[in-house]
Amino acid sequence: MKTRYETVIGLEVHVQLTTATKIFCGCSTAFGQSPNSQTCPVCLGLPGALPVLNREVVNAAIKTGLATNCRIAPYSIFARKNYFYPDLPKGYQISQFELPICEHGWLDISGEEFDPKRVGITRIHMEEDAGKLLHGASAGSLVDLNRACTPLLEVVSEPDMRSAAEAIAYLKQLHQIVVYLGVCDGNLEEGSFRCDANVSVRPVGQVELGTRAELKNLNSFRFIKQAIDFEVERQIELIEEGGKVVQETRLFDPDAGVTRSMRGKEQAHDYRYFPDPDLLPLEVSQDWIDEVRAALPELPGQKRQRYEEDLGLPAYDAAVLAAERPVAEYFEALVAQHNHPKLCSNWVMGEVLAAVKEHDVTIASCPVTPALLAGILKRIEDNTISGKIAKTVFSAIWQSGKSADEVIAEKGLKQVSDSGALDALIDEVIAANPTEVTEYLGGKEKLMGFFVGQVMKASKGKANPGLVNKLLKERLQQKT
Repeated sequence: MKTRYETVIGLEVHVQLTTATKIFCGCSTAFGQSPNSQTCPVCLGLPGALPVLNREVVNAAIKTGLATNCRIAPYSIFARKNYFYPDLPKGYQISQFELPICEHGWLDISGEEFDPKRVGITRIHMEEDAGKLLHGASAGSLVDLNRACTPLLEVVSEPDMRSAAEAIAYLKQLHQIVVYLGVCDGNLEEGSFRCDANVSVRPVGQVELGTRAELKNLNSFRFIKQAIDFEVERQIELIEEGGKVVQETRLFDPDAGVTRSMRGKEQAHDYRYFPDPDLLPLEVSQDWIDEVRAALPELPGQKRQRYEEDLGLPAYDAAVLAAERPVAEYFEALVAQHNHPKLCSNWVMGEVLAAVKEHDVTIASCPVTPALLAGILKRIEDNTISGKIAKTVFSAIWQSGKSADEVIAEKGLKQVSDSGALDALIDEVIAANPTEVTEYLGGKEKLMGFFVGQVMKASKGKANPGLVNKLLKERLQQKT
């Protein structure tokens, strides 16, 4: 039944900006402060209070627009979006409607479950957030207006996505971009990055869009996927049973895994948009756009491509290292000091990220700095230590902050590469294992690993594994 229908998804993503102050006043945007402690007459909508636009919000909008291939409008205006709710003190939200700051962008997405495709971005506009209702704190509900006037970007996609998997791929790429740009902290739990999903279905081959339901305030990639998948099934079953999908706003219940009707979906005319008389039109010069463009960081997709083409890394390594900007910066600092990209990649993806996770620290505060790790890698490559011993050195540096050379000297970890000393150990191992020697000479060549292990054990892990392999083969061949 499902194959007879096509899913159509469009997303409206709210990106909370990391500016120190709000969009139209000087109040702090710090999260988690005591209720109503970060407000002023502008936030509270008091008579006579006039909004003043925060320039950094415009910079963030331009950055995001450029990074998502949008056209930056030289002229845009703010509008009042009128509705009444207890957490909206003015009775309207200052947003943009007819003339947004960014339009006609796109992101290319790919994934295992679908073919690569381009998702259009209709618009990106600036707006203020509302306050927050606190339920259950008393007999009624309380209002915290700290969040009122917090700056947001709303990123509105075209209805180009055809599955929950495509929607998640688009969201993750957009999330990655805004965090890379530094315009958003990307914290889904705190609501810094949240989305509304417009979901509809239509018979395969039909051009006209079906009636959509809007799934509101989804702030987890897992919940977004679950909500979309449930809603698609709900709409198909409803149609198949002779019912009709109604245009409405629905909320997702993560405990039950279902969407529930909230209210009828408003249309634009319901909000009675009109230009805000307190705010002048915004003019963005080409010089301003060029200045922001010049300061843009290298974005994740560009990094992945460079890591593959210039550094010769596999696609998987490039994707992991480019996914988060601090990880990419650590990796690049390491390569700058030890120009062996694949070895650097292995250690960052392996030992470094594992230790960062285990100790619950950020990679930026990792005590084994790129310079200290480069010291370890140099000693692996000049055969001072083995890869196994290097992990012991890494752990010691993590605890002490000392250099690789200091740790190696203090703990006596220098690798044994003296063939005379190794010959003696090899002779002991061969003499102690006559049965295994006979089997090896009879063609059971996998036993070489056993002999190497015995020599490494006898040397307490300090023997040079490559040299041990070479000397063992020579000595065993002499037995034939």
